[in-house]
Amino acid sequence: MSLRVALVGLGWAGRELWSPLLREHADFEVVAAVDADQASRTAFREATGVAVHAAVDALSPRTVDLAVVAVPNYLHAEVAGALLATGISVFLEKPVCLTAAEADTLAAAERSGGMLLAGSAARYRGDVAALRQVIPELGDIRHVDLGWVRARGVPRAGGWFTRRDKAGGGALFDLGWHLLDTLAFLLGPVRFPQVVGVTSDDFVNAGAWRAAWRRDEPGADAADVEDTARGFLVRDDGVSVSLRASWASHAARDVSSILVEGTAGTAELRCTFGFSPNRDPEPVLTVTREGTTTRLPVPAEPIGVEYRRQLDGLAALLADPDNRGRAITEARPIVRMIESFYASARSARARRAVPAYQ
Repeated sequence: MSLRVALVGLGWAGRELWSPLLREHADFEVVAAVDADQASRTAFREATGVAVHAAVDALSPRTVDLAVVAVPNYLHAEVAGALLATGISVFLEKPVCLTAAEADTLAAAERSGGMLLAGSAARYRGDVAALRQVIPELGDIRHVDLGWVRARGVPRAGGWFTRRDKAGGGALFDLGWHLLDTLAFLLGPVRFPQVVGVTSDDFVNAGAWRAAWRRDEPGADAADVEDTARGFLVRDDGVSVSLRASWASHAARDVSSILVEGTAGTAELRCTFGFSPNRDPEPVLTVTREGTTTRLPVPAEPIGVEYRRQLDGLAALLADPDNRGRAITEARPIVRMIESFYASARSARARRAVPAYQ
């Protein structure tokens, strides 16, 4: 029996990604959609025949089993919390929350209502799974280098992606969350007691560095978020982590990279997460031991298959009561690290603003 699904949010992700995936999947029946914009509601209703509502209070656990929430970041906790409180389970796009306080709000709503599951696309990639299989052969892990660097990939200025009050931040929330979630998948989730980070905004308001392939909502306001975040973190287990998330750079291609250093060897994956057409031609996974580098096989997969894979296992996750609370447990160390990262970056900017004594 298929799960009755409501799609909440009809922006690009809801309309172009989740709607077709859900409607094609045997485990789900899209019975409703929600969006505050009347034009979006009308267009979706005419295209699909699905009932569309202006707010989530029109949904009920009597008619909806699961809500797939793809609204702007600043609405995640509010919308998901309201749905959970009514007893409707929620699959929430990343980032799960923007602050530790929002994590607390969602945890309270889940305890008394529906189950919360989080979108975690990168961990469903075949190349990331292949890297994870190699890690036990690397000995004690000492360091991980995480990077997602785009050549020209800044979201359109003035849309919610580039407004701090709507997105929570820039490239760190957008790309960095994926990297940190992937790190938890590879090594397990832990806290980050030591965090040093800096941010920069050299490209975010320059039109030449925007992503032609993105179809973000236009806007007139200047961006007030970072296009690049660079940091050094230390996990509770003593593993050090270098992190770089960049919407724009002088690179030729958009590249995602994960390098894991251990006492018995080093493994490196180079690929391109997401949907950018300006990507590496294929993922490359290598292992280096005592001066010898070996390339390992990784599956050839169509772009975006990781999003369908999330849906393949979603019904089973909802049926398992042990998954209650898991999404928040995994999100807490990420959002706390991001809060610490931005605090460090603010401190660095303040020091730069103070003139040195002559």
